[in-house]
Amino acid sequence: MRWMLRSKIHRATVTDTRLDYEGSITIDKVLLEKAGIWVGEKVTIANLNNGARFETYVFNGGEGTGTIAINGAAARLCERGDKIIIMGYELTSEPIQAKVVLVNDDNKVVRELVH
Repeated sequence: MRWMLRSKIHRATVTDTRLDYEGSITIDKVLLEKAGIWVGEKVTIANLNNGARFETYVFNGGEGTGTIAINGAAARLCERGDKIIIMGYELTSEPIQAKVVLVNDDNKVVRELVH
């Protein structure tokens, strides 16, 4: 069994950081559905602005809101406007193709790829 990349939201823009909030990342429902990421799923976040990398779990941010909010202690690792990559993995014994969702500065889908 190997951990394989299953889904990725690439270059999302952080819209909010909330230190005094239950820990997680809040993501627009449209992006979750396009990438195949579930509410409650563990994801890895890579911050392109400062190199921080951390794991957390997913909350639904409402449909079409463009929300990408970093909550709880992880809010210290990001600032509004930072570009991040959100990655979901799957433990499998077979190779899989990852769904990649590319977004614009407003966190709207501009392209979908399969790797």
